[in-house]
Order: sequence, then C-alpha cells, then structure tokens
Amino acid sequence: MESIHGTVMDLIVVWGVVTALLVILVVYRTTISNREDDQVFLGSTADQRSQEQQEIVRKIERLAMPIKLLTVASVVLILAAGGAKMYEYFQSF
Repeated sequence: MESIHGTVMDLIVVWGVVTALLVILVVYRTTISNREDDQVFLGSTADQRSQEQQEIVRKIERLAMPIKLLTVASVVLILAAGGAKMYEYFQSF
C-alpha cells in the first residue's frame, strides 16, 4: 500500500483543521441553544429574561454563516483530496 504524500497529505491536513473548527463551532452552538427557552413567561423579571434570550438568539444567528462556510469548505477539501489521490493513482499506470 502506498503512503499518502504531497498534495493529498496537505489537503487532508487542511481538511482536518477545517473540520475540527466546524465541530467546535457546532458544539458551541449546541451549548448556547441549550440555554434558549421556547417561551418567555411574563413577570417581574420579564425584561431581563427577554434580553438574555435575544442575546442567545443573536449568538446563534451569528454562528450560522461560519458553520455553513466551514461545512462547504470541508466537503470541497475532502473531495479535492479524493480527486488528487485518484489523479495520482491514474498517473501511476
């Protein structure tokens, strides 16, 4: 079995870093969303509680675009690594 080297290895390393960042952001978003309430009950602390919930929603919304971009980058990089490996394989014929 051949060892992975050159461009393929570089692509796999970059893919690993991008995917690790993606996992960290998804875990962070999940942690934040666990504190999000479906309902806010009105009472003496309604304004404070409402502001806290709005801040949580803002944080979750801010994470949406980086998560989408990292997901696309991860898929593109793994496909590129697979394509580069196939190219190397066909060049060895």
